Amino acid sequence: MGVTVDVHEVFKYPFEQVVASFLRKYPNPMDKNVISVKIVEERKDVSTGIIYRKRIAVCQNVVPEILRKHSDDCWEKVNILKVPNIQLEEESWFNPQERNMAIRSHCLTWTQYASMKEESVFRESMENPNWTEFIQKGRISITGAGFLNCVLESFASAFLRQGVQKGIRIMEMLLEEQCGAPLAE
Repeated sequence: MGVTVDVHEVFKYPFEQVVASFLRKYPNPMDKNVISVKIVEERKDVSTGIIYRKRIAVCQNVVPEILRKHSDDCWEKVNILKVPNIQLEEESWFNPQERNMAIRSHCLTWTQYASMKEESVFRESMENPNWTEFIQKGRISITGAGFLNCVLESFASAFLRQGVQKGIRIMEMLLEEQCGAPLAE
């Protein structure tokens, strides 16, 4: 089945400042679930100026303990939920000339039972060139856990929606620290 999460946010700050804040957003004391973020690959295409980055984020496993426990050996698939951390891979393409950055991310943990994919874009706002639009589409699909599929998908959907809002608050805080109050219309 699967669940989707769609986000559209306008940051009233210039594109370059929003992207810089995004790239330094985690780890952050406001979100203790993200333990570390490491750049594993970075290169610049000299002909286009596009900067490609691949980052790996290590996050705490937030699946509730009650869903991680199992009372019967026939639930061995649920044992995979008992890992302490999960890993996410993020790839980004920063195009300073066109003032946009495309991002794709997916979960590296639990791939045989779950699929979590997000596609995001930061771009200059059409409403005001000094503002930045953030658009994100995500999808989570869980298979192989029987009746727990729907329970886990519902939990994941609620957690991701809360996480997106927390991420936006962190971005706003970082931007205000770096640049001051948002730009007026």
